[in-house]
Amino acid sequence: MPPSEERQGKLDERAHAFYLRTLGLLADAGIPFLVGGAYALTYYSGIERHTKDLDVFVRREHYGDVEQALGAAGIATELTFPHWLGKASCEHGEIDVIFSSGNGLSQVDAAWFENSAFGPVLGVEVHICPPEEMIWSKAFINERERYDGADNMHLLLACAERLDWGRLLERFDGHWRVLFSYLGLFGFVYPSERARIPAWVMSDLIERLSRELHAPPSTRRVCQGTLLSRQQYLTDVGLWGFEDARLTVAGSMTVEEVAHWTRAIEDGG
Repeated sequence: MPPSEERQGKLDERAHAFYLRTLGLLADAGIPFLVGGAYALTYYSGIERHTKDLDVFVRREHYGDVEQALGAAGIATELTFPHWLGKASCEHGEIDVIFSSGNGLSQVDAAWFENSAFGPVLGVEVHICPPEEMIWSKAFINERERYDGADNMHLLLACAERLDWGRLLERFDGHWRVLFSYLGLFGFVYPSERARIPAWVMSDLIERLSRELHAPPSTRRVCQGTLLSRQQYLTDVGLWGFEDARLTVAGSMTVEEVAHWTRAIEDGG
């Protein structure tokens, strides 16, 4: 059960109708999809807030099917960022159709669907993004104008006992320090709840840190901050000579995708 309930704003009735219509069209077309974002957070934590859009997650190979199904119903679609996101919109609302993440790391794959929940969103039963994948993708959103750390604290508070911790560790893989930072922060935010993070998880991460402390640092000057913010580490890669982690083996983006994603900063996209 959610630890508490919080309501922020009210969803416009016309936007509500648009969201329901779109979800129905996807279901009727047999396209596998998940609901994420604020509505998934509501499902897991009880925190209710209505944002400017609805987040729908699909596998990349199904994005064309989404365009076809919605286009046939007169709903405009746009592949806004080919490496991770498209949009479906009408005058009353907007739906983000997501198949990866802005940094290219959190690609939607079969495991998202295999481990999804099934429950009510906007009054209909849908598949909902797993909390592990939500934590994984939100952990890398550290922009000046948006930081999803509090969302992750609330997901951990609501779901700690139900999480597949082994799978969560696998998701972060070589970026385990990011997960470690959030789990350490959880103990600070909720001192009385810190034992809800399994001791073996913290011990595993502490052991990894200990091994790193006794090993020589990498000789490559890579800035992984670009995986956390598309804007705040541009100086590091543009002026200070650090490699952009998004363009290394650890990343998954092309030079063109990074340039497109960076240009959109000025447009507010």
